[in-house]
Amino acid sequence: MSIFRYIKEHRYFMLLYFLIMLFISTMIYLSEGLSNTKANLIYINVVSAIFILIYLIIGYFYHKRFYKELHIALHLEQDTVIAIPNPHTYEQELYTDILKKLYLEQQENMYVLHEEKKEYHDFIMSWIHEVKIPIAASQLLMRSDKPADILIDKLEDELGKIDHFVEQALYYSRLDSFSKDYFIQEVSLEAITGASMKKYAKIFISKRIQFERTNLQLLVESDTKWLSFIVDQIVANALKYTDSHGEIKFIGEEDKEEKRLIIQDNGIGIKLEDIGRVFERGFTGANGRVHTKSTGLGLYLAKRLSHKLGHDVSIESKENEYTKVTIHFPKGNQYHTIAKA
Repeated sequence: MSIFRYIKEHRYFMLLYFLIMLFISTMIYLSEGLSNTKANLIYINVVSAIFILIYLIIGYFYHKRFYKELHIALHLEQDTVIAIPNPHTYEQELYTDILKKLYLEQQENMYVLHEEKKEYHDFIMSWIHEVKIPIAASQLLMRSDKPADILIDKLEDELGKIDHFVEQALYYSRLDSFSKDYFIQEVSLEAITGASMKKYAKIFISKRIQFERTNLQLLVESDTKWLSFIVDQIVANALKYTDSHGEIKFIGEEDKEEKRLIIQDNGIGIKLEDIGRVFERGFTGANGRVHTKSTGLGLYLAKRLSHKLGHDVSIESKENEYTKVTIHFPKGNQYHTIAKA
């Protein structure tokens, strides 16, 4: 920091000093009864000027070291905030605290972005691996000499799997922009579950899985598209882990606090040690690894999207007996919750 810049920064202080001394000198000069007025004025002004000059010189060298250290820190390759010198004044201390706070916030944001990028990368790699399986199966079927009707039926199955994976990827990519793409209205649980059953009708028929629908005339406040996707993920999971000739129940319930949609199957269930982790992204559990290929994404998306809609999803299961997934629709105005999602 040059002496000229230091003087420039203290110009208002020096101007104030000049005005004060001008006022004092004028009062002394106009006062009566004072001898040697001019000599006194010169003496007072010279002495005060010496004191103010000493103050400015000391202040300059005191601050020069701090500014020099700041300048060095500015050109270091390491984090600038870490290299900031110790403050010499209360003002510098406040500025340093502000910078350190901003630095910590930036580090937290960088960590979150890094984790999101890593999570997205892991998802893409997993998704590519999973979607290649039905694509490869389709290519093998095209080279098969099976009758056309059988080939078409098998190809439809593989295309259905590809469509399922693509739909998951689409909704996964929309998680962060959810607030721009929803419309809350009264939705019929009967219509939502009916559409899902129609979508997976072929699997219901091929595996001869029975279904039961109870008290689905309830209306809930939600977004039709997003809620349909959530129900589809739960139904797809139920079909995947229910053996042939099994049963899936769709039950609507209501009390004074909430409405509920229960989707229950009598499939292989979930191990007790896995229950707490089924909503984690990529978690498939012991049964998911042993019995069937699983991406571990369906229930994760169902849980995340439910929260964004102001709903919730819970699960209850007993291995080799049943799995019951419940979507909770709290009563009352949930728009403030959705707006924050």
